[in-house]
Amino acid sequence: MAEQKKRTSTTKGKKTAAKKPAAKTTRKRRLTKEEQLRIEAEKQKANRLHDEIAAIVLIAAGLFLVVAMQTNAAGMVGNAIAGFLKGLFGRIAFVLPYYTIGYGIFLLIRLVKPLGSRSLLLFGIMFLLLTMLDSIPWLQEEGVAWSKTFIADTYKSGMQLQSGGAFGMSIGLLLKNIIGIVGAYILGIAGIIVSLLVAINIPLYDLYESWQEKRAERRARREEEEEARILEEERQAKEAAKAAGKTPVKVAFNLPENEEKYGGKPSEEHGKKNILSLMKDNGLFDHKKKEEEQQMELQSDGPVIVDTDAAAVSEVPGSAEPAPAEAPAVPEEPVIKYGLEEPTFVPKGMGLESSPEPETGFGLEGASAAAPDSAAASADGPIIHEPLTADLPAEEPAAEKPKIDLNFEKKSDSKTQELIMPATTAGGESQMVPYRFPPVELLNKGSGPNRTEGASLQAKAKKLEETLHNFGVNATVLQVTKGPTVTRYEIQPAMGVKVNTIVRLADDLALNLEAKSIRIEAPIPGKAAVGIEVENDHVNLVTLREIIESREFKGAKSKLTFAVGKSIEGTPIVGNLKDMPHLLIAGSTGSGKSVCINTLINSILYKAKPSEVKLVLIDPKVVELGNYNGLPHLLIPVVTDPNKAAGALSWAMAEMMDRYKKFAEEGVRDLSSYNDMARANQEEEKVMPQIVIIIDELADLMMVAAKQVEEAICRLAQLARAAGIHLVVATQRPSVDIITGLIKANIPSRIAFAVSSRYDSMTILDEPGAEKLVGKGDMLFSPQGMSKPIRVQGCFVSDSEVNKVIEFMKNANGTGTYAEEIMNSLDKPYEAAGGEDDDSDELLQEAVEAVVKAQQASVSMLQRRFRIGYNRAARLVDMMEMRGIVGPQDGTRPRKVMLTEEEYLRLGRDDSEE
Repeated sequence: MAEQKKRTSTTKGKKTAAKKPAAKTTRKRRLTKEEQLRIEAEKQKANRLHDEIAAIVLIAAGLFLVVAMQTNAAGMVGNAIAGFLKGLFGRIAFVLPYYTIGYGIFLLIRLVKPLGSRSLLLFGIMFLLLTMLDSIPWLQEEGVAWSKTFIADTYKSGMQLQSGGAFGMSIGLLLKNIIGIVGAYILGIAGIIVSLLVAINIPLYDLYESWQEKRAERRARREEEEEARILEEERQAKEAAKAAGKTPVKVAFNLPENEEKYGGKPSEEHGKKNILSLMKDNGLFDHKKKEEEQQMELQSDGPVIVDTDAAAVSEVPGSAEPAPAEAPAVPEEPVIKYGLEEPTFVPKGMGLESSPEPETGFGLEGASAAAPDSAAASADGPIIHEPLTADLPAEEPAAEKPKIDLNFEKKSDSKTQELIMPATTAGGESQMVPYRFPPVELLNKGSGPNRTEGASLQAKAKKLEETLHNFGVNATVLQVTKGPTVTRYEIQPAMGVKVNTIVRLADDLALNLEAKSIRIEAPIPGKAAVGIEVENDHVNLVTLREIIESREFKGAKSKLTFAVGKSIEGTPIVGNLKDMPHLLIAGSTGSGKSVCINTLINSILYKAKPSEVKLVLIDPKVVELGNYNGLPHLLIPVVTDPNKAAGALSWAMAEMMDRYKKFAEEGVRDLSSYNDMARANQEEEKVMPQIVIIIDELADLMMVAAKQVEEAICRLAQLARAAGIHLVVATQRPSVDIITGLIKANIPSRIAFAVSSRYDSMTILDEPGAEKLVGKGDMLFSPQGMSKPIRVQGCFVSDSEVNKVIEFMKNANGTGTYAEEIMNSLDKPYEAAGGEDDDSDELLQEAVEAVVKAQQASVSMLQRRFRIGYNRAARLVDMMEMRGIVGPQDGTRPRKVMLTEEEYLRLGRDDSEE
């Protein structure tokens, strides 16, 4: 029975097992082939609908990004997105909208694979590689390295379009460190090509064949167009031959070649032609050429071009006024200049803006109202521009050579030639010695402006307009100002043109203008215009004598007035250390820092007496300021030892605190009030001079005693203004370890000369721009209170001029005497404010003797020598560093000992005598 049950159970199991596959085959048979195809078609349709929706969303998002990146019409969200994308991708962020639109179009026309993770990954890789390639030029600058704030800094600079953004700079720097710049280029280009081929799924050979076919079609089309052009030229030649009997039209447009050379069309507005033609050339055109143009007969309806030498020369102070009889008999009309607040009355035919200085620009401003009237007046005969009195060449030298009468020249020629000055002797007593100011004849005269570039400036102004027009930017040149080093073209963009659009075209403008360097100031402070500064072919030298003889320098009442140079407009620029009250000068080697310091010192020699201003010169380079030794203005000889420089700064802090104590006793707030009170009480011996401390190379001092120098500079910069003590700090290493944050925060006035990278410019000025300077005295001057730095060509003083001034001062006033107590304080160790007394260790004296004899110091040496622990040995080394006995830590190498055995023994004898 049991066996029968098992059999029956097995047979039932087999039956059920046989039934299950039958049921499965029944379900599969229900799905016919047609049904499967229908289901697959529905899935493809759903996927296609998904892709089309994604393509429409991508195109819409791309259009929104275009509006957000190019205009301000996208609202707060658009502006935030635009800033975020710029910070991540830099300039390539402007490509992202079109990149997104192109991807959407490709997806819509099924040129790329359906939207998925693979396609998104490929196009994302292509975009990141493109961003990396755009970042490589910034990575080639010096000082680009990984840091804690690298991503944040690149994000901020990317928002200002001054780097490749956070992504591009990070990826580029990583590849640069691994495979170098060339390898990064190769990898980026190859990666983009491979990703594009995989994304569009088209073989490279097919692309080549398609390119060959299109090339053949273009060649055939060009041949047809060439044949049509030849036929059209033949027809025009025949028509020209028929009209050969007509009088040709003459237009006096002073350009070297036809404007068709630049591929542009003549403007339809007369005003634009007048703006380009009526330029203040300040006598740049040849006189004979001017007379020929004055006698030219204009027989067309175009604008009348009139030479502007008369107006340019009449602007010089002291020039003769034009005689009414010689002026053209045309009534004056108000000419409203474009961009000015109110109409300016200008004599017809001149159309120039008056200015107190002879080189204020080339006045590309309005004569559009005067030109049609002049053309109408000359309908019956030729227009001859009668030269005014100011046009005569004989008058021009007299206008450019006003009577110079400096205060110190009067003193040297009058009965009060020898001024009795109190001088401090070695014992601290004051004796009356005569003092004479140096005459200005010791300095060289300037060569004057270059007056042969008017036509080239006109051509460049026209070419600049056409170049901007070719790039889709409608702008008009308002004025061209030729400075000593650069020429500034002031352009006014049309309504709706973003300023950043012009800034991004800097490289293209430099290429088309054939410029050595170009800098764009957008916008010019105080003007509704953008300034494009182009380097001149020839640099006009600005001499120190030109600035000293200027009204700005002679009229300044402060004894700390110094000559800076000339602006682009030709205006003399002077600075006042009393208002600054401290100055930071930085730039690369050979950019003009030492010359600037020499001009500052010589300006003080021409402006102040020794009893009014005293100088402390610190020159670690030894050779720059050593020739000033012996001047009566010096408190101490020029300090060349970096160790003694810290002592000089320590004395300055002590002097500052001593002056403040005297101010508190007398109830006054600053040095000028204290001196006025002393003079009112007839206590001339209490009058204290202002002190100027000049450090020619800060980097050397920071290498020897960084902590002490930084602390002293910061304390003086914070407190010394009211005490009449001013700092001038110069360095050729504008890095963050030299120009620290504390020094920058306390010295607001700065001069930046040419530097190698924008990071150095950011360190000096907190903004880029100094990397675009041309060197040779070209600077950005940013005094305290000015929102934007101004570009100045620094004045030049040669070594021979400096030596002549110094020789005259020594011969006329004698060799100056120095304060011995100050000189003795230089040998004392630096005393930090609020420092602790660490003389409690009895091993300090023995440790000093040990390191002086060994001429090296290290913690391990003291541990072995005196059998002490690490903490005590390290504390002994720190004590010796605070006293200036040993130098700062230099990695794993032993510290340098700053004293010799003889100096140490001499200091020991001095202490025993005291």
